[in-house]
Amino acid sequence: MTIRVLLADDQALLRATFRLLVDSADDMEVVAEAADGREAVERVRAARPDVVIMDIRMPGMDGIAATAAICGDDDLAGTRVLILTTFEMDAYVAEALRAGASGFLGKGIGADALLAAVRTVAAGDALLSPTATRALISQFLAQPGPPADGAAAALDVLTTREREVTVLVAAGLSNDEIAQSLFVSPFTVRTHVHRSMAKLHARDRAQLVVIAYQTGLVQPRSA
Repeated sequence: MTIRVLLADDQALLRATFRLLVDSADDMEVVAEAADGREAVERVRAARPDVVIMDIRMPGMDGIAATAAICGDDDLAGTRVLILTTFEMDAYVAEALRAGASGFLGKGIGADALLAAVRTVAAGDALLSPTATRALISQFLAQPGPPADGAAAALDVLTTREREVTVLVAAGLSNDEIAQSLFVSPFTVRTHVHRSMAKLHARDRAQLVVIAYQTGLVQPRSA
């Protein structure tokens, strides 16, 4: 199956470069481009891509607002957003993850890594394993403070094992690492992750992490 990609960036040269790269892959194609967030939302609704490669800093509606509009639209539930940024913009990336983005990449990423990231996000997984992303979660997604009223009750639908797996997902562990920790197979872990996502209505692994912190299932470490 071909992965349909939309490119959202205000720099035409970057869009052209990414288009050449994506179209060079046998399993994906660029179906649309956008120069700002508002155009990105409109093009997503028209083209229904599988993955949006989204810049954050764009004129008018920025990438965060566009991500929130896309991920908050039930009709676009099949579209995943992959943020492109730099580590100097960590706070913006955290906001994008809260808005529903499935992960982020630095603009200096290599060609093979970018294509692999698109495939990962298209498959419903998220880019939450690298050390830099774990630091992101701890610093921005997991600000100290009590969970919202009634948030913890949302976890009642999870089994004890599903809670345990969700905690480890929120810690940034991969399925293989969780499997080693719990002495089960990666397939079993993947099953628990997907059941937890379904029960908590999480779009993907990234949103499952956000929910884990918002409900108080996982507490941030002190600085």
